[in-house]
Amino acid sequence: MNANTQREISEVHKLVSAEEWQLRVDLAACYRLVALYGWSDLIFTHISARIPGPEHHFLINPYGLMFDEITASSLVKVDQDCNKLIDSPYPVNPAGFVIHSAIHAVREDVQCVLHTHTKAGVAVSAQKDGILPISQQSTFVLASLAYHGYEGVAIRDDEKARLQKDLGDANFYMLRNHGLLTCGKTIADAFLAMYTFENTCQIQIAAQAGGELTQVDPRIVEGVGHAMKVQTGGLGGQFVWPSLIRKLDRIDPSYKD
Repeated sequence: MNANTQREISEVHKLVSAEEWQLRVDLAACYRLVALYGWSDLIFTHISARIPGPEHHFLINPYGLMFDEITASSLVKVDQDCNKLIDSPYPVNPAGFVIHSAIHAVREDVQCVLHTHTKAGVAVSAQKDGILPISQQSTFVLASLAYHGYEGVAIRDDEKARLQKDLGDANFYMLRNHGLLTCGKTIADAFLAMYTFENTCQIQIAAQAGGELTQVDPRIVEGVGHAMKVQTGGLGGQFVWPSLIRKLDRIDPSYKD
């Protein structure tokens, strides 16, 4: 990042509300955590967060920065038509915009959309049966899982309607031959969901390399919603988020800039 670019984005803090700034800090933290856990794909995936209000404005990554470079100030604020609402020297990836804007347009309950292209996620997305009920982690995913067939790189607006229809009200979304996506009421919820989704896929790939698989009783999946609330004390992702922030702050607190 050159000196002029650095000066340009450093002014963002002065232009936004305290609420938006905190959202920016949390979203930048989420990008850093995705990089830390090895889920990033160079610069080619996205995490978006809707800014509270009726306008359907949201924050997304500056296309061209690695996830471990992203800061609160560098996030790009756009509307539903991908118009930048605050000047930024960075573009927005059209494929990222199509997928994320489609979901934000119809899911009022979703603040954050997190999308990855991990090896395990793409591998399972290519399997005919998708997620198998073979682990405790998979039961949480299967309780709210949807699939979308691959249509090529998501750069066409006409795919939005199909993305929306296939997702419905699910919070775990498997994009066939492409990767994983989670929706969350908060950034923390979307991150915890992806942590569970990614581990589910890694466990499945590892288990398939062994012998015959034992599947979980379907009745357990039906009752998993209550188990999730008990597991997190009813707080969802917020139960683990403070510890993740402390971890980041020990490593590199520059995401707050």
